[in-house]
Amino acid sequence: MARRKKELQSVHRKNIAIVAEQLFIKKGIENTSMNDIAKASGYSKASLYVYFKNKEELVGILVLESMQKLYDYINSALKQTNDSKERYKKICNALVKYQEEYPFYFKMVLETINIDFETTAFLPEEKETFLIGEQINNLLAVFLEAGIEKGDFRSDIEILPTIFSFWGMLSGLIQIANNKEPYIEQSMKKNKMEFLSYGFEILYHSIIGG
Repeated sequence: MARRKKELQSVHRKNIAIVAEQLFIKKGIENTSMNDIAKASGYSKASLYVYFKNKEELVGILVLESMQKLYDYINSALKQTNDSKERYKKICNALVKYQEEYPFYFKMVLETINIDFETTAFLPEEKETFLIGEQINNLLAVFLEAGIEKGDFRSDIEILPTIFSFWGMLSGLIQIANNKEPYIEQSMKKNKMEFLSYGFEILYHSIIGG
């Protein structure tokens, strides 16, 4: 009986989270209230609070789910080949796929995250999201270290600063390609993926060994 109740609770939480995500995308997080979510999902406000303590918990769960998907994309990309350049391309393409499928969360993972889990109050989802982010960094660190060992990448690069620099540059390229697609096609005579491929190649050359 307890298991059945837990399964039903999971279904309700999932239904509410799906509706909340749609509202967040449409109206923005700040402009979406728990009352809005209750009405759109068909639950009373009192019932909504049975499944979620507050809006922050809902946001935290959605960000956690999207971060897990990002980890899965990158992990899958790295497993497909041992060639350093091909692995780099697959990581880039995984980020493009993530932005296309989860544009709302692509922006959110670039924002400030909580890293203090000792002296401040935090949601369990915040810590899980942080830990998944660390797992992603570890995947990328192993990728860079393997490339350095094979002589494909420069031996003088610092691993974590390089990871963060590339995350900023790659995510910026992807955002620009998405936001400025008509301009890129008109002025550069390139489609979005051609522009991105060029940008990815330029960045790759900044770390290759020689």
